[in-house]
Amino acid sequence: MVSGNQTNGSVDNSTKVVILAGGQGLRMREETETRPKPMVEVAGRPILLHIMRQYASYGFNDFVICLGYKADVIKKYFLDFHYLSNDFTIKVGAEAQIALHGEIEEAGWTITLSDTGLNSETGSRFKQIQKYVKDADLVMLTYGDGLADVNIGKLVEFHKSHGRIATVTGVLTPSPFGEMKLSGESVSQFQEKPNNAEKFINGGFFVFDQRIFSYVSDAYECSLERDCLKNVAADGQMMMYRHDGFWRCLDTQRDLVQLQKLLASGSVSWLLNQGQSASQKPGFAQAPQQTALNFAPTETPVK
Repeated sequence: MVSGNQTNGSVDNSTKVVILAGGQGLRMREETETRPKPMVEVAGRPILLHIMRQYASYGFNDFVICLGYKADVIKKYFLDFHYLSNDFTIKVGAEAQIALHGEIEEAGWTITLSDTGLNSETGSRFKQIQKYVKDADLVMLTYGDGLADVNIGKLVEFHKSHGRIATVTGVLTPSPFGEMKLSGESVSQFQEKPNNAEKFINGGFFVFDQRIFSYVSDAYECSLERDCLKNVAADGQMMMYRHDGFWRCLDTQRDLVQLQKLLASGSVSWLLNQGQSASQKPGFAQAPQQTALNFAPTETPVK
């Protein structure tokens, strides 16, 4: 396993994790009227915290969170994090004291919260936080609404192996419709919501080196997907890390309902021993492949 921010027991700044958490989540208005989408709770914790725990389980615990819509909600959550996560005893009066009881899983994390604007596109948000990651050898980036059991250690190893600017995690998603194969007018095969074979989409979980920042601008309309990644791919500087395990983007209320059903069935792999390899998780195989990426997303909602 790659240990991102720990070397022989010490902490370094070789890798930072950037999370895009500033979008308005318009397709989940039932949940996002009073809070940003990354704060929607799954298994009693915000999606954002699940994502951060995934990275931290591999030793990557230095985070920069790009805020926008209802930034104050996320700021307040982390300001009060110790008290929300622990029992505590408070002594009131002139010599007020607060004593926390117990330990928390997130001890030792570093979290930088950066307000990158209400209407900024993803590329602009990323460029604005360059000052917080300028000393990092590698910069990982993901969206604040994607849950997966990606093996982060192997992802980083793959990125280091090819020497290009960018790695994107590619995932196959099921078709929203059932598929039929016909023999004349007779249905010879019916498959409910099959995977779109070899049609990979952007699953987030990027790894970049510092050269990526020459492809983005802090202009609010700069899109990571339409501008930056499209050009990086055109320059032959992007590779795809294939992920065949669990991946789900929480984009609509229907997605949330489906995740809650998975929770009820005990089939949610990202909650299970996040730091172990995907091959150790029953039912979730993963095989990284060095695949040249010759496409870039053209229509991706602002995160």
